[in-house]
Amino acid sequence: MLRKTKGAAYQPVTQLKFVLVMGLGLALLVGLVALAIFQTRNADRIYPGVSVAGVDLSGLTMGEALIKLNTNFSYPTSGHITLTDGTDRWVYTPEQLGLSINTIASIDKAYRVGRSSNSLRNLSEQLNTSRVGLQIDPETTYDQRQSYARLQDIARQIDKPVVEAAIALNGTDISVTSGQIGYSVNILATLKQLENLLFSRQEGIVNLVIKETKPEIMDVSTTAAQTASMLSQPLTLVMPDSDSSVGPWTIEPPDLAKLLIFQRSSDPAKAGFEISLNQPALENYLTGIAPAIALNPVNARMTFNPDSRTFNVIRNAVIGRALDVEASLTAVTEKFQAGEHTVSLVMKTIDPAVRDDTAPESLGIRELVFEDASYFYGSEPARLQNIHAASQSFHGVFVPPGAVFSMADYLTDISLENGYAEALIIVGDQTVTGVGGGVCQVSTTLFRTVFFAGFPIVERHAHAYRVGYYEQQANGWSNSNLAGLDATVYVPLVDFKFRNDTPNWLLMETYMDGYSLTWKFYGTSDGRTVDWTTTGVTNIEPPPEPVYHEDPKLAEGQIKQVDWAVEGASVSVYRTVNKDGQVYLTDAFHTHYVAWPDQYTYGPGTDISGLRH
Repeated sequence: MLRKTKGAAYQPVTQLKFVLVMGLGLALLVGLVALAIFQTRNADRIYPGVSVAGVDLSGLTMGEALIKLNTNFSYPTSGHITLTDGTDRWVYTPEQLGLSINTIASIDKAYRVGRSSNSLRNLSEQLNTSRVGLQIDPETTYDQRQSYARLQDIARQIDKPVVEAAIALNGTDISVTSGQIGYSVNILATLKQLENLLFSRQEGIVNLVIKETKPEIMDVSTTAAQTASMLSQPLTLVMPDSDSSVGPWTIEPPDLAKLLIFQRSSDPAKAGFEISLNQPALENYLTGIAPAIALNPVNARMTFNPDSRTFNVIRNAVIGRALDVEASLTAVTEKFQAGEHTVSLVMKTIDPAVRDDTAPESLGIRELVFEDASYFYGSEPARLQNIHAASQSFHGVFVPPGAVFSMADYLTDISLENGYAEALIIVGDQTVTGVGGGVCQVSTTLFRTVFFAGFPIVERHAHAYRVGYYEQQANGWSNSNLAGLDATVYVPLVDFKFRNDTPNWLLMETYMDGYSLTWKFYGTSDGRTVDWTTTGVTNIEPPPEPVYHEDPKLAEGQIKQVDWAVEGASVSVYRTVNKDGQVYLTDAFHTHYVAWPDQYTYGPGTDISGLRH
């Protein structure tokens, strides 16, 4: 039997390890030799597998690589980028858009692959590049200003401002401007698309980003047609209810055009213009015609029955009216805008303070407050007629509490048409025949009634000379103590006024009976009383020489006395009004009457030499 020793068993294994180590060493040596040969061969060349912008530069020197890259990569100078707005096209090379290639820097970048300071990293890059290749982006330079400038050039061709449709008037001529859609190139948004192509080194088409702005108002043809219709005929304003007492008022098209205003529609859903009338101008126009339309309310005229304490209407009240400017402004505007050319104005009624159905108690009229009378015996029929006509102007008139009553406000126009007759009147320094002689008998009667009733007198004017009628008593005799208690009126220059200083209304009634005129005040008595004194006539002056005036209406030799001499004089009348046991008011009336001559008229050719002194 054979036996193996331990050393003998492991001898083949040892030999195997030796062979393996020697093999590996030999392989490593071969690899190192091959690597040394590879690196030596590519010492001044770009390592295999390296490409720039798709151009293979393997094994080329930098000079060779530069020539090849310039020859095979022409994108910046020969590439085409097309910009379009859908209809027009603009073609540029990348270079024209600011893109350029730095070939030297790109070759240097390719050459430095596998040549860093890290040996192991270099070996890894060399092996990987040789096996799978390495694609290097070229070193590019992009000047965005050039692309921006190109897009600005295009924008100047494309951009259009938005234009709102407009309408205007030149006189009655209508001018229309059509709306225009606005276009503007969005340069920044377009640059973003453009740069995506440039940086990826691709050719292609870039659609310009264009902002479209539509005008709010594109078409005003409807407004123009409406305007033409509005100006086709005048605008006529008429009174309501076929009242033709005033008006109509016509605004012709040229003036109407000045009132038209075009305003943007207030309704967002209806883009366009609304036609309106210039409200301040139209309001001024309506305000201008308002006085012609206005009708002042007039109180009813009444008499008072003290027994039944009721009124009897002798003249109906008049309901006043006034133009309602605000309501008319609205009506005219709305109806005219609706196409109407004849529009009724809007009125508002004004009730008088005293209507036909007003009760005495509501006005505080309960009793006869005071009455007085004047007398004028010997007056000719014409003078009596005038006294009656003038007194009727005040019969049934109401005076509001606190108000100042003016005879001029109520005295009718003194004319033959109003019932007056021709009688003797004083004009300057002459007594002549004229319409209205005797009216001052009425003003004198009112003055005395006011005086003795104790009401404040606001305005009073005495006659130029003493008139006998104004100093008559009830028995017809003259009483010089009545001198200074006369008053004259000559509308509108001379007036008589007094104040109703009570809290109640006054009702005035006038009654003429033969040669007397009675004036009554109805109201509520406050218990006032009057004390008065007079100086009587003083400073008496004799009348001057008679005065003669030729009257062509008289025959030759005919002489007629028209006025009688009166002495001049002065008189002062003092009044004290007491109420509630105290002095309420005091006043004085100082009158100077001029001396007045006898006055005569004579026919033409009459010898009056013997009559003159």
